[in-house]
Amino acid sequence: MINKIIIADDHPLFRSALKSGVTMEFQNSEIIEVDSCKSLQERVIKHSDCDLILLDLCMPGIHGFSGLIFLRTQYPDIPVVIVSGTEDVNIVRQAIDFGSAGYIPKSSSLLEIVAAIKMVIDGGLYLPENMVEDVKKAKPQKDEFAICLGNLTPKQFTVLSYMAEGMLNKQIAAEIKVSEATVKAHVTAILNKLNVSSRTQAVIALKGMDISDNAS
Repeated sequence: MINKIIIADDHPLFRSALKSGVTMEFQNSEIIEVDSCKSLQERVIKHSDCDLILLDLCMPGIHGFSGLIFLRTQYPDIPVVIVSGTEDVNIVRQAIDFGSAGYIPKSSSLLEIVAAIKMVIDGGLYLPENMVEDVKKAKPQKDEFAICLGNLTPKQFTVLSYMAEGMLNKQIAAEIKVSEATVKAHVTAILNKLNVSSRTQAVIALKGMDISDNAS
């Protein structure tokens, strides 16, 4: 039984269509919509009892697989399924390697999406039939930075996301309602965990995870 699903996508029309389709099949489920990394973090904290997260790879504040890595590290009991515009098997393989419970291309029909959700909720791993063999053959992905990223606390991940937006410590402090000294402490911890020597290096490494726009 599915009680609560978070749909994370910054395209209102697609998000609305996906919500309508999911609601038709899972009529008693609560659907929570988010359109950015910030709103995703806020909602998943409030709704940590959700049954499933449908996650777009390209949203404001998310760089490549950073959102997936954050969710799998901080909320390992919540299955995350990537819903993306790209059908590149290497990206699909990376998503699975980073802990996604499934991968749904945005070109999928409503019936396929519903079938994918049911499979994941039942504990399975979903891949489109036409991708299975190619994904198996794709080279496993190992990313040391991604592993380090998974070691960040939720607050540190938030600070890093704001750093990537070009915000200064003072601005970040005002945004997350802490002292500037606290932000500085978070930044120091972030640099240590990511094995970099400056915030510029941290931001460059994070943005290096970006995936092309056709993944939206």
